[in-house]
Amino acid sequence: MTVHEAQAPANSHVLADIRRVFASGRTRSLDWRLQQLRGIERLCDEREADIAEALAADLGRSAVEAWLGDVASTKAEAVFARKHLRKWLARQRVSLPIAQLPGRAWIQYDPLGVVLVIGPWNYPFYLLMAPVVAAVAAGNGVVIKPSELAPATSALVARLVPQYLDTDAIRVVEGDAQTTQDLLAMGFDHALFTGGTEIGRKIMTAAASTLTPVTLELGGKSPAIVAADADIEVTARRLAYTKLINSGQTCIAPDYVLVDAAVADELVAKIVANIAEYRSAPSLPIVNERQFDRLTTLIATTSGTVVTGGGSEHAGLRIEPTVIVDPSPDDAVMSDEIFGPILPIMRVKSSSAAVEFVNSRPKPLALYVFTKNSSAARDIIDRTPSGGAVVNHAMMHCLVPQLPFGGVGASGMGAYHGKWGFEALSHRRAVLAKPSRPDPSIVYPPYSDRALKLMRKLF
Repeated sequence: MTVHEAQAPANSHVLADIRRVFASGRTRSLDWRLQQLRGIERLCDEREADIAEALAADLGRSAVEAWLGDVASTKAEAVFARKHLRKWLARQRVSLPIAQLPGRAWIQYDPLGVVLVIGPWNYPFYLLMAPVVAAVAAGNGVVIKPSELAPATSALVARLVPQYLDTDAIRVVEGDAQTTQDLLAMGFDHALFTGGTEIGRKIMTAAASTLTPVTLELGGKSPAIVAADADIEVTARRLAYTKLINSGQTCIAPDYVLVDAAVADELVAKIVANIAEYRSAPSLPIVNERQFDRLTTLIATTSGTVVTGGGSEHAGLRIEPTVIVDPSPDDAVMSDEIFGPILPIMRVKSSSAAVEFVNSRPKPLALYVFTKNSSAARDIIDRTPSGGAVVNHAMMHCLVPQLPFGGVGASGMGAYHGKWGFEALSHRRAVLAKPSRPDPSIVYPPYSDRALKLMRKLF
């Protein structure tokens, strides 16, 4: 069943309907969870072309980027969860202090209930369905809210999900921001939102009224720090490549570069050369006019030097990949999350100066460190907080299901992917099992002096 915005009154019944299914125990079984994970795998395998077509309509994304960024990554999450789920579900025995013997204790992971997943527009399939993987692996019912800013993908998800997943326990609700607020007001057992920091604040505020726990995957300016000893050729290639993916509209894209002044000119030249080699067209598509206007303003108002790109085409909402050298730290391009094909590069005196600069700003979602010295890389990471970090590459940690993915501070709260997603959307439940006997009277009042002395030793 799909609930559309035009059927808004029906939305009020969605949560109650799924709660009844959850209460029946259907979603708790291992078989049900595995069936849903296999369904997501089949969806990715059988509908790749349809997904790519929707992403092209919404974002102008190529079929290759659609496969890598949305389809393959989603399937990998589902496959990983399916292969490891039985182990994740196993009770974890824990030892007991002597005062609690005889007895047994364990930790078990129980489903939370019904989870609300709110997706973004920039990776409108992957960042919607990967949280669904975590939710069903944990045995929850799910309400899926796609982004209205990616309408073709939203409609596709609404059409396809009922064909592959349990239509009673997993439903899609399409609509605008008001629909999201209406859903949050119902009071879910958890809400997972991916999007911008400002909208994340609104999600958290709305969730607070019903004490709904939230996982917020937000954004922030993810810096790349390039040391003097970095392999400049490889560094330039990887920065240019990751910056241009999805026209730079990626929450973990390298947002700006802090490079040691000794190698800055060489790095800039090689990044510019790689951008020219990678791009198949002079300009890249931007999702909508609002984002286009914001990005062109960042370029127009910078005090830095535009060394490549800078041009745009309003009619087609396209912007040339743009590299800006040495903008003022106060420029909007250095204070606002860019989320587009613009790369500011600033010279710094040393890696320590780069660390100081990053730490003077809100904590980023990701940190990228380029150096041949592994000890120096660890030192920079240890001194610079971020949601995640990568040495000698960018963005790749998102594709590793064994690693938790999430932000810190303004870049988000909570993490998911792999086992971390399963745990985030489960209740980690403590269980202590005691036999009826022995049942020594010493633990019950009234307490004698002798009993109290013994209890003090035991407890």
